[in-house]
Amino acid sequence: MGRGRVQLKRIENKINRQVTFSKRRSGLLKKAHEISVLCDAEVALIVFSTKGKLFEYSTDSCMERILERYERYSYAERQLVATDTETNGSWTLEHAKLKARVEVLQRNQRHFMGEDLDSLSLKELQNLEQQIDSALKHIRSRKNQQMYESISELQKKDKALQEQNNQLAKKIKEKEKAMAQQTNLEQQQNQAVNSSPVLIPQSMQSFNLSSSYSARGIRGEDETSQIHHRANGGLLPAWMLPHLNE
Repeated sequence: MGRGRVQLKRIENKINRQVTFSKRRSGLLKKAHEISVLCDAEVALIVFSTKGKLFEYSTDSCMERILERYERYSYAERQLVATDTETNGSWTLEHAKLKARVEVLQRNQRHFMGEDLDSLSLKELQNLEQQIDSALKHIRSRKNQQMYESISELQKKDKALQEQNNQLAKKIKEKEKAMAQQTNLEQQQNQAVNSSPVLIPQSMQSFNLSSSYSARGIRGEDETSQIHHRANGGLLPAWMLPHLNE
């Protein structure tokens, strides 16, 4: 049957307490050295006896460096805890303020809508009326400004469109004028071509003259033969034939 767990408590016997301290101190220093070597950890161990005697161990004998590191870490932790505490308190206060502000805005909104007015006094109702009148004035002023700006913008657009129309009309007139001038020029050229005389080449004129002379000769021979025929028929005397051929 195994032993039960031994309850830890202060050793009342002074000699036994000193002996136990000496044994456990040596074992503690040995364990600190082992964990430092085996686990590559920075270990700092400080032990004060009952009489105030100091026993210590530090990795690579760098107690001051390890303690400075401990101080920096402890300070950062304390600052973080303090900041978290202050932040939580600030957020709680801010949440309460925002909640109250939202409630006030919701109540004012209902009042502006004409709701929940029974709880308001005469002075509060007058203030509400003044606020509504002032808001209406601002709304009307803004509305009129928007209308004026819209009208001005439309007038600018209308003016721009009118200028574009004028430019297009001017271009159309110029194009029509150019087309009319081109048409008149073509008509004048056609009339000039139609009214100009046809020049007959010299060879054609010679051919026409020779043809006319040949025709006249043939026609003269025909007439002479007809005269001879008539003379032979007894219509004319023979002595008149030479005079007819002249």
